Amino acid sequence: MAEDLSRVFAALADPTRRDMVARLAAGDSTVGQLATAYDVSLQAVSKHLKVLERSGLVSRSRDAQRRPVHLEAEVFDLMTKWIERYQREAQERYSRLDTLLASMNDDDSHDDYSNHDDSHHDESHHDESHPSDNTIRRRGAAS
Repeated sequence: MAEDLSRVFAALADPTRRDMVARLAAGDSTVGQLATAYDVSLQAVSKHLKVLERSGLVSRSRDAQRRPVHLEAEVFDLMTKWIERYQREAQERYSRLDTLLASMNDDDSHDDYSNHDDSHHDESHHDESHPSDNTIRRRGAAS
């Protein structure tokens, strides 16, 4: 599976091949029909298609004189499963980080108020330059 995915992602690394895949998603085409969309030789388009074919993204069949190129959608299922797995893992990490940050925020909020003793604080002698008051005020303003 890992080797298959490597071939698929390597094939899709080229913008021309990604565009070919997009065009084939709309329907099967011949090499000649695909070639009209690009400013390259028919041989260059064939080389791109061979890379896509080796990766399993496309197949070619015989239809009388034509050899239509067909997009193999099953390969996208494989890619999607791989991407979703890592997406789930990343989301779980972010969720754990959110939980940790929220608990740190709760701890900071609790510490700001529990460390501030109002019993010795006289409003009539409030000093705006008291460092602990400014620290609490700055933290509160940032939330």
